Amino acid sequence: MNKLREIECFIAVVEAGSFIKAAEIIDASKTAVSRHVADLEARLGTRLLQRTTRKLSLTESGQEYFERCRQILAELDQADTLAGAHTIKPAGLLRINAPLAFGVRHLAPLWPLFMREYPDITLDIELSDRLVNIVEEGYDLGIRIARLPDSSLVHRKLAHTEVIACASPAYLAAHGTPAHPAELVSHQTISYSYASHKDEWRFKGPDGSVSVKTRPCFYANNGDTCLTVARAGAGIVLQPAFLVAQSLREGQLVRLFPDYSAAGIGIYAVYPTRKHLTAKARVLVDFLSDAFANASWARQDQ
Repeated sequence: MNKLREIECFIAVVEAGSFIKAAEIIDASKTAVSRHVADLEARLGTRLLQRTTRKLSLTESGQEYFERCRQILAELDQADTLAGAHTIKPAGLLRINAPLAFGVRHLAPLWPLFMREYPDITLDIELSDRLVNIVEEGYDLGIRIARLPDSSLVHRKLAHTEVIACASPAYLAAHGTPAHPAELVSHQTISYSYASHKDEWRFKGPDGSVSVKTRPCFYANNGDTCLTVARAGAGIVLQPAFLVAQSLREGQLVRLFPDYSAAGIGIYAVYPTRKHLTAKARVLVDFLSDAFANASWARQDQ
């Protein structure tokens, strides 16, 4: 029990930025918090915090220990929630943030099904490609599409989707079809403004990893806008399968570089660290995971 208290005090100090604020948050004295952190460092045989008169900072060991312990406490909170889940009826307002294009295409058709199954839950959905702070803005849950989720949030992976380079038949007829990713430097490309690697497109193929610095002719912070411009023949686009799959099936776009794959991305449900995953949020996460299991664009093997 003392070990858990030491960890709780340590995490509170890091998150609050001071021993005094941490003591207020966890309703303990500053002396007790300081003693628990000191005992923790002594037990581990390493310094976790650098203390100065102006601020506290984590050592390298402290950073690794902090991230791991924070996840463990979050899992303990979730275990408590699951243990009582059968006695708690999912109900109330559930605020969710999700990306615009994904929310319209793949979440909106699911909401009526979820509402029929859980009529006591009221959904409040906000769609935005802006990376919102779900803690500060008061969301219960966020849907994130990323290669790695925000480490400050607890997450559950719902699905995996590949990212595909493609262009319209009209564009390829006018400009030629590139046979290798390196040829992208001489082509018009359409860039998603929030992409993690910006204008650098990365692939893996028979000759190993290939990184190409593209020269976009068009930028947009919305995937559907990029897709529409690409279908009109304006350039080559690199977008997730959940966005381009239908256009590929209908022949509006043509997949490029079949021997090369771009790094896929995960679809995650995220919620604040150390916050209980409520019954209403838990049933939604389970519902979405089941719904995406058989989606044509999703891959569960990643």
